[in-house]
Amino acid sequence: MIASLVAAVVALALCCLALLGCCIWLFRRQRQLAESLASENAVRDKQIKALGARLDTYLQGSVRLGKDLQELSRLVAPLPEKLSQLEQRDPNNISFSQAAKLVGMGASVDDLTQSCGLSQSEAELMRKLHQARRNPE
Repeated sequence: MIASLVAAVVALALCCLALLGCCIWLFRRQRQLAESLASENAVRDKQIKALGARLDTYLQGSVRLGKDLQELSRLVAPLPEKLSQLEQRDPNNISFSQAAKLVGMGASVDDLTQSCGLSQSEAELMRKLHQARRNPE
């Protein structure tokens, strides 16, 4: 009876030692997993910060682009009215300054005679004057 009691205590002690070993192993494994999780979280946090910085850059660019578009819209808004005014003007009243602008944009002598109502010689003179200003030699 005592021998069986001693055997039971020894078996119980062995079981306790086995459980203690398992607990120690689980504790170490849990610590390793926590450390690897912490390092993964640190990498993920760095990536999130980098993506946040890129997003801020994109947002600033979008805001700047929006402001530029508003400015362009403000500048372009009166153009249809001005265009209709130009279309309604008498072609014989187009000034020489407008013809000079057309020459500056690369209009030919024929274009000047048709759109500005200039004579052939006036258009050639405008073309030569503009070329002389562009190529002073």
